Amino acid sequence: MKRIPLTRPYFTGEELERIGRVLDSGWVTQGPLVAEFEQAFARLTGSRHALALNSCTAALHLALLALNISEDDEVIVPAFTFAASANVVEHCRARTVFCDIDPSTYTIDTNQIESCITPCTKAIMPVHLFGLSADMGNILELARKYGLAVIEDAACGFGCLYQGHHVGTLGDIGCFSFHPRKAITTGEGGMATTNSKDIAKRIQSLRDHGAVISDLDRHLSGRPYALPDMDEPGFNYRLTDIQAALGISQLEKADTIQQARRSWARRYDQALDDVSWLKAPVSPQGFVHGYQSYVCLFEPEKIDVKNVEYVNTRRNAFMDHLQTRGVASRPGTQAVHMLNYYKQRYNLKPENYPHTLIANLCSVTLPLYADMTEDEFGYVMDAIKEFNPLCAG
Repeated sequence: MKRIPLTRPYFTGEELERIGRVLDSGWVTQGPLVAEFEQAFARLTGSRHALALNSCTAALHLALLALNISEDDEVIVPAFTFAASANVVEHCRARTVFCDIDPSTYTIDTNQIESCITPCTKAIMPVHLFGLSADMGNILELARKYGLAVIEDAACGFGCLYQGHHVGTLGDIGCFSFHPRKAITTGEGGMATTNSKDIAKRIQSLRDHGAVISDLDRHLSGRPYALPDMDEPGFNYRLTDIQAALGISQLEKADTIQQARRSWARRYDQALDDVSWLKAPVSPQGFVHGYQSYVCLFEPEKIDVKNVEYVNTRRNAFMDHLQTRGVASRPGTQAVHMLNYYKQRYNLKPENYPHTLIANLCSVTLPLYADMTEDEFGYVMDAIKEFNPLCAG
């Protein structure tokens, strides 16, 4: 039996060689390779500033702090996302206000955002989920109308474009992840992008304990021994040069990685055309999908809140079937409002956000990675087509 992973990083020999040079240099954290990685990422995305961090969660946290989000402020977050999107709001002692998703794209439903806005709302956090941009035109229009900040959760957004612009460059701050499930990886790691010099300066300070000058700048100055002042208490959210070496190598082959991922996504689109019970992901006109994940909806019948639990049992039977064939799968992501902390804090019920509930219980992520082979793809499709959803549950 074959073993087909959900995803796997695309590494070649360059990564190891570059890491070896970092180790030989003796400078392994927050040094010249981090600066080089930031500059390369800014060029690729078209952002004026890019700040490397140890995770996307750190980027989101510092984004909120840089925009002075604090106690009792409200931030609008899609209910269908990874918990970190909401967790950072709570860490700032602000309030998370959930919004349901568009069922066709899994991204925040822009038709529902305005009803979530109150006098306490300070920001909207659209999530470019699975590599598809949120509808940023409508979001930015609402933000201008109500004077709100926009923090783009682009954890899944590398290679994802909206109307020709790379995500993470449209709002006030963009936040990217380099976790191994993402298109490019540094093991763990993240990046904050912004076009604001002031925001960039504050994030740079906050990631390094609140220091007013970076270690690299201090080292290159005439007085490297002078300890920096600190204007506010910050955090240790720094990225290492070892990780940056990985990131630079990954960026050098980013086009190859993205072209391969999109090619396999098109193959899935074609192969699933006659699998009526799996709804393939969409890419609306003007959107370029990055395919961080290939997420389908298990839909053997029309789903609503009344039958979603029953369809879920059949979805789970399908995932069990794939598992027995050695094919990894996962739900798309989490319905955050259904997690214990949030449902108790905000007195929420699963049906409060029905499209999120359906996506949570009926989505399926299929294997996708740059170096997938024809044999592996064929094996996955054979396993899918062996399953009869009418006999499950």
